Amino acid sequence: MRYFEPRPVHHRLGLACLGVGLQHGALPTVGPRTLDHHVAVVISAGRGWLRVDDGPSMDVVAPALLWLTPGSRHHYAPDPAIGWDEGFVDFTGPAVEAYTELGCIEPERPVVPLSDTLPARTAISRIARAAHHRNPLLEIECAAAVHELLVALRRARADTTADGRPLLHALARDAFLPLSIAEHATRLGLTAAELRTAVRGAAGCSPKDYLLGIRLARAQELLVGTSLSVAAVARRVGYTDPAYFSRIFARRIGTAPVRFRARQRGTVPGGWSHRVPEPDRPPLVSAGRATLERGAEECGRP
Repeated sequence: MRYFEPRPVHHRLGLACLGVGLQHGALPTVGPRTLDHHVAVVISAGRGWLRVDDGPSMDVVAPALLWLTPGSRHHYAPDPAIGWDEGFVDFTGPAVEAYTELGCIEPERPVVPLSDTLPARTAISRIARAAHHRNPLLEIECAAAVHELLVALRRARADTTADGRPLLHALARDAFLPLSIAEHATRLGLTAAELRTAVRGAAGCSPKDYLLGIRLARAQELLVGTSLSVAAVARRVGYTDPAYFSRIFARRIGTAPVRFRARQRGTVPGGWSHRVPEPDRPPLVSAGRATLERGAEECGRP
């Protein structure tokens, strides 16, 4: 276990790591105690229990995540006969609020089932390796790994639809179908209210906003990367009415689809291509026109 005291400048990175630990076996009981910061405890093997404030004891069965949040009185321990494997990270910072709003931190769910702990354990191990006091980049490396940890934990959360598929993955797969929110919910085996609650908790927004973000991101790619008409782009991303698509696009992106295409093509060197270049033979872009044209040719630009 290692603990740190980041300076104020490190807190401005968004997240500051305050401590890290990797341990296993019949560990001692923790608490009751109250902290002024967050702790993510990743249980990769074993079982035990957690009690928060005056609530009932909750079973903890690996793989699982324990969220210990500021101001909550918590008390937990592994089963003395079985023990558990745990990795924990203490952290704080102004980015916590945003990660909570986006559903990556869940104060209302102290125990979260996980589908896999390997990515989270990898991030925790990275913090542990960086955590020696001769490392001049200790606080910076650890802060970066805390961001990575929160993303890994969000991906590993075992939220599933009725048939076992991750909810957001299934919703994203159908994002370009011209379906209402109620129809999306039916395809996922949920009511519209259940879908709204699940997506709000998982992504920090409504299903409509989640789908709109996916649709408009793809629309921008098609406008810049193809010669499809605006109407064709609209159909590709799930809108049967091109005029409605254009209004939504302009409202969210800040400019009409046609103007967006003209602006992006005018500022991206080399124009657009139907082909993705090979990683070991990227197109060459420089101020020289010959080099620019050679790069476009290698990219397969028509």
